[in-house]
Amino acid sequence: MSSTGGAVRSAERGFEVDQTNHSVVVGERVVVKWLTPPAPLPQPAPDVFAHLTSVGFTATATPYAAVSRRADDGSELLLALVTAYLPEAADGWEWCVDEAVSGGTSFAAGLGVLAADLHAAMATPSATFPSPVRHAGPVRAGGNPWSLRAGEALEEALALTGGEDGDWLARRAGVLRAELAPLASAGVTPLIRIHGDLHVGQILRWRDGYAVIDFDGNPTVAGADPFQPSARDLAQLTTSLEHVGQVAIRRRDADPEVIAGWAATARATLESAYLGRLDELGHAALLDRSLLRPFEIEQECRELVYAARHLPRWRYAPMGVLRSRYR
Repeated sequence: MSSTGGAVRSAERGFEVDQTNHSVVVGERVVVKWLTPPAPLPQPAPDVFAHLTSVGFTATATPYAAVSRRADDGSELLLALVTAYLPEAADGWEWCVDEAVSGGTSFAAGLGVLAADLHAAMATPSATFPSPVRHAGPVRAGGNPWSLRAGEALEEALALTGGEDGDWLARRAGVLRAELAPLASAGVTPLIRIHGDLHVGQILRWRDGYAVIDFDGNPTVAGADPFQPSARDLAQLTTSLEHVGQVAIRRRDADPEVIAGWAATARATLESAYLGRLDELGHAALLDRSLLRPFEIEQECRELVYAARHLPRWRYAPMGVLRSRYR
């Protein structure tokens, strides 16, 4: 069985789903993800897989191999990644929408624990990442990269979002800039190799539980430092719950007020479970909560930029979240 492009997972959202890569399921035992075109090495996934395997993190599709070849210019190209096939798997744009419609929120604790386990694993030394935690502030020559990155995302969103949504967004530009302001004064905080693209679509519910997949980084952000605050992953994951709610409203005729309550409860449950698990594992200091809100706003801006550039019908989701926050 094979699949290509956004149809691999959610035809509705299509965000950060392989747009050109081609996945082949072989004998319901392994999945071969062919990169089309091949990607020049180094790429994040092989190193992350090696690290996670060495520190005993198993809540993912077991990695078996990375296939590469030498190009004519002597560089190495990554051709494919081979991982285990997970029976009865569905991604969060399917199962989590069902949870939203039914009002179920107990799943959120499991996602919080999964995210905390992932970050604790990323913070554990290995031969691949011998110094996995950095303690540094974001200020560098040329400006604060977190603040600059977020500001650029907002300005792009303002420029690319047209019509009534664009007018609404422009009237609240000052409020949104204020929400991003804490990034400019962020202090020293732990940095780890984060997932970088952690939303519910990257979390499979399968026969034996949950698995986080796709460690290729965020395809919408070029040149980002792979070492980031854990708050960036957590912000992406919590905002994706709100996007699930918007999908339920739009596609399943769910009541907006009911969904707002569901999203708030699911977010709070996920964050509480995440914090509790980090503390249990001795890694409570990994999360700087002051960064969560600005990273969430940056993420909504990136969703708008993606919608404008690649998937216009998706705009309703980030706009629905922003309209609910800033009435």
